[in-house]
Amino acid sequence: MQRVLVLGGTAEARELARLLDEDRRFTVLSSLAGRVANPRLPVGATRIGGFGGPSGLAAFLAEDGVDLLVDATHPFAATISRNAALAAETAGIPLFALVRPEWVPGEGDAWTRVPTVAAAARLLARRDGGRAMLTTGRQDVGEFASLEDWWFLIRVVDTPSGSLPPRHELLHDRGPYTKQSERALLRENGIDVLVTKNSGGDLVSAKLAAARELGIDVVVVDRPERPAGVPAVPTAAAAYARLVGDA
Repeated sequence: MQRVLVLGGTAEARELARLLDEDRRFTVLSSLAGRVANPRLPVGATRIGGFGGPSGLAAFLAEDGVDLLVDATHPFAATISRNAALAAETAGIPLFALVRPEWVPGEGDAWTRVPTVAAAARLLARRDGGRAMLTTGRQDVGEFASLEDWWFLIRVVDTPSGSLPPRHELLHDRGPYTKQSERALLRENGIDVLVTKNSGGDLVSAKLAAARELGIDVVVVDRPERPAGVPAVPTAAAAYARLVGDA
């Protein structure tokens, strides 16, 4: 029996945990960072909270008897992914990543790609103002706090703890969303620009289709670089097949 630690928090991680929980060849423990107040929990055993950096994670891997480590965290959880790579190397156990494919612009999309959320804020600052919808997560809202000429519709799961733009409305919501509901939201709020991270996947992609239909500009924050040398698969099914092959 193989002991698998899944660094999770994504829909793909939950699906992988379900597949492993149904297979008697594996015991699975899912780890969530604890940044969301009421996270969607996977089936099987779950722990919530950090490990104390790469050394703490490496110690946990050894103490818990983990045989295989899967990084199925959010594509923008760069620190956790780096820690996982270092910890797996220290502990001497296999690691691979479960990373959903990126969104790519299609015909009719009006995308501007930027490397960071801070760069997205600087891009808006160079424009004359307007109405923007932010779907970049609560931790990055402060990057837009100084933009007085913009009104922001800020969609988050939990309330941001940092500074907020002077003109804004908070919308507490969580996907999945439909194209129809996203189109209505953008239209009713007079949105000129949609700002989003390139999270990928189908759970929240409807906003991109809605923006395309309405001719709304989209500022897309590119993903951070992943640790070198860590193999990756795009789906939970592919991750499960890889684990079965290693078992």
